[in-house]
Amino acid sequence: MNWLRWSIDRAEWPYAHWRKWRLRSWVTLGTTGMVAALSLATWMSLADASQLRLQLAAQRQILLDREGHALSEELGEWNVQDQVSLYQVPQRLQQAVLTAEDRRFYRHRGVDWLARMHAIWQGAKAGRNVRGASSITEQVVRMLVPRPRTLWSKWIEGFDARRLEYAATKSDIFEFYINQVPYASNRRGVVAAAKYYFNRDLDTLDGREMLTLAVLPRAPSGFDPYRSGAKQLERRSVHLASEMRHAGFLSGDEWEQIIDTPLTLERTAASSSIGHFRTYVERQLTRSTDLNKPERVTTTLDSGLMQLAQGLVDQRVKALGGRKVHNASALVIDHRSGEILAWVVAGSEKEARTPGRYLDAVLVPRQPGSSMKPFLYAASFDVGWAPGSRIEDAPLSEAVGTGLHRFNNYSHQFYGDVSIRQALGNSLNIPAVHAVNFVGPDHYLSLLHRLGFKSLSRGAGFYGDGLALGNGEVSLLELVQGFAVLANQGQAVRLRAVKGESTQPLKNKRVFSAQAATMVSDILSDPWARSLEFGRYSMLDFPVQTAVKTGTSTDYRDAWAVGYDSRYVVGIWMGNLDQSPTDGITGSTGPGLVLRGIFAYLNRDQNTSRLGLDSEVFLRENCAFHVEGQVEGQVEGCGQILDLQTATSVKFTGADKPAPFILSPTRDLRLAFDPRLPADRQSFRFSVAGLGPEDRVTWIVNDEIEGEAKGGDFDWPVVRGKYVMRAEVERATGHKILLGPVPFSVR
Repeated sequence: MNWLRWSIDRAEWPYAHWRKWRLRSWVTLGTTGMVAALSLATWMSLADASQLRLQLAAQRQILLDREGHALSEELGEWNVQDQVSLYQVPQRLQQAVLTAEDRRFYRHRGVDWLARMHAIWQGAKAGRNVRGASSITEQVVRMLVPRPRTLWSKWIEGFDARRLEYAATKSDIFEFYINQVPYASNRRGVVAAAKYYFNRDLDTLDGREMLTLAVLPRAPSGFDPYRSGAKQLERRSVHLASEMRHAGFLSGDEWEQIIDTPLTLERTAASSSIGHFRTYVERQLTRSTDLNKPERVTTTLDSGLMQLAQGLVDQRVKALGGRKVHNASALVIDHRSGEILAWVVAGSEKEARTPGRYLDAVLVPRQPGSSMKPFLYAASFDVGWAPGSRIEDAPLSEAVGTGLHRFNNYSHQFYGDVSIRQALGNSLNIPAVHAVNFVGPDHYLSLLHRLGFKSLSRGAGFYGDGLALGNGEVSLLELVQGFAVLANQGQAVRLRAVKGESTQPLKNKRVFSAQAATMVSDILSDPWARSLEFGRYSMLDFPVQTAVKTGTSTDYRDAWAVGYDSRYVVGIWMGNLDQSPTDGITGSTGPGLVLRGIFAYLNRDQNTSRLGLDSEVFLRENCAFHVEGQVEGQVEGCGQILDLQTATSVKFTGADKPAPFILSPTRDLRLAFDPRLPADRQSFRFSVAGLGPEDRVTWIVNDEIEGEAKGGDFDWPVVRGKYVMRAEVERATGHKILLGPVPFSVR
């Protein structure tokens, strides 16, 4: 029996051996395949060699302020402004960073396997991930090649770290880390962090402050003492001090001194970010033909003014957060030289409604509201009006589609017969609609284009009468540039962001006459002119003569305040970049306070001159009220007031008449035949208001003269079709005024 079993076993042995061999082969083949697949996947996931270059952050130009000091940049991917060589970093700070982040940095080849095994052991005991154990080289790789925080990413980073250490020296890697390590509030590098937390340079830091800078990168937001992380920061700093003592970097006395030294924070006056300004400068340098592309660029920015403006805007946005204001911008220029002195963008990064901190609110087009009216009245002065000309502020409606749009002033009050000075000073809407028809929408739009409003890219017919009320969209940069023309007595100014750009005046860029520009300036700086709507003593009444204009868009989505004195133009915008409305914020209640603060800073140490008037502008008596048929000076109770005008201003016999405007047809009016009457017996009455008894009107339809008559009415024979009506008013003095165009249709 035993012999038989032995014979069977001996006979089956080859087959059993074959099964074991086959199993081993499959296991070997599978393992080899997995290793090959892992190797291939690893090789394909490795970073490109061009991505592992430490010089990446230094490829962009360093921006300097007008005094030659490096500007602190907080926006953008890299720190290029506050870089420092490794030998300039205090030895104690280097030791603290190495102790906190990578003790064996100078002994491993990219990956600290001892630290990683220790981290795995600690995680196993705690039942959770306690620490990451990434070396400084691996962290640099993560900066250069951002990846999702996964186990696979950590695996790949180890190989990339090994490759980086073959391509660069330890000192280069550590220097890059020191300059690019992230801190809170979008700061990078120890230099920027030292300024942000202590307002100090590296060589003036004490031991406690150095340890703080070494600890913060572990959890920049969680340990941030400005965000309730002070206790965790103190505990970690004490622990790091103990580790440095154990490693021999601190003596017992030094350790006690650091522990006993309280941490004193001193934030800089304001966080003046120049990320958006950098983009603008780079565009200017790209377009420039008279500038080289140096490594260090001296800009026109004033660092002190930037900090002051940034601080004021930040504070105001924070104060108005409860009233749904989350974004703002400010721009300051010297209108004599065209130099940009401050470029500020502010907004809460925490707000979900904020589209992103990289949107430049200085350049984003928004509705300007009434802030555009000074340009309209400057145009009207060049056509013939004067500040003392009278105009009617009364209810006005306009057909829009099948409905009716009623124009209203901000206060919903109407003041009747007012002067142009009052109309502009109080930002009345009805007179502005009459003014745009007096000037002509096409002519006014062409003037706005010459002022630099490229954002107004549609035709005059698209904007309609709303062009007078700021229904188009413009940027803060365009608005400030436009006000610089008024401040510069009608001459366009070339804005400059870089020292060395051309200072030659622009050729053929006179937009308004000096007389018109200075008369507008006189009105905007007159507190009495705005007293009807704003009160005599308002936020807009500055100690030094300053021309000021505010604006508020529909539904309180945008609030503007722009002002200029004899040297500077300052513009402020507040609102929300996601187009959501604010809670009733206007130009006065929102940016007006910031405007006052910036001008107070600008005029703190110097004597400012008054806004001058052109030599051809003179005073003329005007009647305070218009009474038809009476001669000025013979009207009982007619108060004589002085106001400005030029030799070419429209003169009226007697009191100044209201400016003429088309009463009917209204824009986009739709007429229809009455089926009860013969077609050849039907007519429609054209009407112009604001005429004198001797004024003549020429009625023009589709560029064809339809008739002439004294007075403001004309019966036009109705014919089916689409039409554009204009009216040419000839005053008794011979002065001609072109009104319209007004499109309408008959069906």
